[in-house]
Amino acid sequence: MLLLVPERNATDVVAAIVFAVGGWTDLLDGYLARRWMISTRTGAWLDPLADKLLVGAPIVTLAVLGRFPVWAAVVILVREALVTGIRIYLGSRGQGMPASVMAKAKTFAQLLAIFLYILPLSHAWSGPKLAVLVIAVVLTVLTGLDYLVRAIRWAGAAAPGRPAVERDGGTTA
Repeated sequence: MLLLVPERNATDVVAAIVFAVGGWTDLLDGYLARRWMISTRTGAWLDPLADKLLVGAPIVTLAVLGRFPVWAAVVILVREALVTGIRIYLGSRGQGMPASVMAKAKTFAQLLAIFLYILPLSHAWSGPKLAVLVIAVVLTVLTGLDYLVRAIRWAGAAAPGRPAVERDGGTTA
């Protein structure tokens, strides 16, 4: 909502702070869940969905306002929809797909890029903002392809008459 206020400078700084707090709490939540080995099926499904909303809502808003490159918004949103579809498909078959280290780096890069595009920075920041965005988009594409390849492999291994592949790489009879 803050991004839609006509007076940009002060509200954009507040919006960036709110966004940063949201991003940091998401990272902290993941860290604590891994550290204390706390995981639920609901959390495993809702956390990636919350990540998609945390990234998608400001990207759409900024792109509509002409403050975020549409090409990057399309790539990021298509990848997020694709991965969500893959997770739903695999989840309906009892298979999870945890985030890879590269996917976590992708999320951080996306959050940083969005943060920079929310801030009311001078034109001198155009190059650094674009560089961070390009890194985020490259990681977005690479991790999307990684999830797709992993899902295809799992689906092929789980086909009738073939042993199912477990998460640790072993097989079940």
